[in-house]
Amino acid sequence: MTGEQRDRQPPTSYQIRVRGHLGATLRRAFPTLHAETQGQDTLLQGVADQAALHGVLARIETLGLELLEVRRLPGEPKTSRNHRTRNAGTRGRP
Repeated sequence: MTGEQRDRQPPTSYQIRVRGHLGATLRRAFPTLHAETQGQDTLLQGVADQAALHGVLARIETLGLELLEVRRLPGEPKTSRNHRTRNAGTRGRP
């Protein structure tokens, strides 16, 4: 694929599902990603391109997390900077 062909591709992002709940310490390992707990698993969103995807996958392996799924999504990436975490609106509740 040439640079010109890449420029015409619609924006893409990636969603990664790992097993288990990621606490605050593990979430800090992924500062630019939006993390959302769904049942027993955690979704990480905001991976903007394949280079970033490889970096995140390497970090997941280094931390010993179990990778369950990687999905390619159309559109701009959802990051921790432009989306609130799932529990952000629950003041005073654990």
